[in-house]
Amino acid sequence: MAGSPYDTEGLPAIRAGAAERVITPELPVYLAGYFHDRLATRVRDELYCHAVVLETGGGMIAIVGLDLASTTIEWADPAREMIAERTGIPADNVLICSTHTHTGPAIRRLRPKWVNDQWLTALPGMIADTVVEASEGMFDAVLCPGTQFDDYLANNRVVRRKDATEIFNRGQDDTVAQAGPIDPEIVAMAVRDMDGQVRAMLVNYAIHSDVIGGGGADFVSADWPGEVCRVISAVYGDACVPVFLQGPSGDLAPRDWGDTRMPLGGEGKAMQIGRSLAGLAISATEEAEPMEGEGIEKCGAILERLEIPYVTRTPEMLAEAQTLRERGDLTYFEQAFVDRIEGWTFDGEIAEVPVQVLRIGELVIVAYPSEIFCQWGLLAKHFSPGRWTMVVELANGSFGYIPTTDQAGRDAYGAKAILSRQLVAEAGRMISDASQRMAWELWDETEYKPEVRGF
Repeated sequence: MAGSPYDTEGLPAIRAGAAERVITPELPVYLAGYFHDRLATRVRDELYCHAVVLETGGGMIAIVGLDLASTTIEWADPAREMIAERTGIPADNVLICSTHTHTGPAIRRLRPKWVNDQWLTALPGMIADTVVEASEGMFDAVLCPGTQFDDYLANNRVVRRKDATEIFNRGQDDTVAQAGPIDPEIVAMAVRDMDGQVRAMLVNYAIHSDVIGGGGADFVSADWPGEVCRVISAVYGDACVPVFLQGPSGDLAPRDWGDTRMPLGGEGKAMQIGRSLAGLAISATEEAEPMEGEGIEKCGAILERLEIPYVTRTPEMLAEAQTLRERGDLTYFEQAFVDRIEGWTFDGEIAEVPVQVLRIGELVIVAYPSEIFCQWGLLAKHFSPGRWTMVVELANGSFGYIPTTDQAGRDAYGAKAILSRQLVAEAGRMISDASQRMAWELWDETEYKPEVRGF
């Protein structure tokens, strides 16, 4: 490109670097995302580690996106320490998150049969190598954050019944309405060099990544987040590293339209979602002004490990499991609940839950562990000091699902204790409050403040 499309005179000195590498394990490999065995014997599309490093005002942050089902403290913490040792980026300034593809390899040692031990042991080093490569290829950069909106692709998959209980997915005669919101906002940021070439793009949106394979998948795939990245790379070329950051989608799913000629699942649906979101992200950034002005030189992060109790089994839970055992002929989720009740080892234990907030200029990135219900993400944006706010789930660790405090006791999948929720009902509120406080600690009294906003 002959010259930048922007007037870059007087823009602040921002440095950036980006890199990616394939992290697909050798086949065959067991897949994550379901309660039953699924063995992948082929690769539909490769899995990647994507990394972007940003520096301004003496501060540096690193953002890592992985085409995996989840992120565990077991390997995220060692990767963060390796990155700090090899690049000088503080460990707390490194965000490691996953897209939640359900056609990626098992990454928890809870089921030893499923895990490729050699690959999992090597994963922290692969992550660190990618960030090191990004940090060694830094260039002068222009950051272009923007937003677009789509309320068509996602729906809230938790539904309220007439008796005020909630269930997973709609379809039963006694359901009333969806039990929570979606977040229609796509937040994206292009990282351009001074010639105008897009060298990286961060994309943040929330829908569950379980489209391409379903419960019978026999292949590895990055699902629709991989399609988002492929489309962006096709537009801007191989020099562009796209990083998809999954938004809070613990209670969200691709919309099931029922009677339609459009794809409802599989490759067609993954491509539809991927192309749609990539187009919106491109539109958001192509129409965005470069980041500048007050506060642009600020760059940093805070990571806190909150002490939050695990769920402790109650006599009622044990009795429910016993009743199910005696009944026999259980549904898929009923059998999973019985198995998890029997194998639960965290009664009376306290979890150390990593919550992280990063800042570059007037962009805030709120990073939550676990699969977070959408409402928590909307609250993070509502109370954020940033002009743009990305909210990312499955970051730096995972503790099952984090429903709203109200929904935690209504027993839908994603809220039911031990089956899908590992932490106490108040965990979401504790995480949300901490992230709000941390975000404002990265600001000061002299900086831009948004007008007071109503819901």
